[in-house]
Amino acid sequence: MPVPKRKTSKSKRDSRRAQHKLSVETASFCPQCKSPKLPHRACPKCGTYKGREVVALDVEKKKK
Repeated sequence: MPVPKRKTSKSKRDSRRAQHKLSVETASFCPQCKSPKLPHRACPKCGTYKGREVVALDVEKKKK
């Protein structure tokens, strides 16, 4: 079974772990209702994507 020949130094270990950071999701704004939404997804408020309605929402939800 392979075993490391030398102890991995703290700087080597930490520089490798520096790539494991979390990234923040970018938010874009819906051109119809101006609410924030994730890119390349239908708007959760008005249900539109690329200028047309793709998700049918209740009439009561649209008024809110």
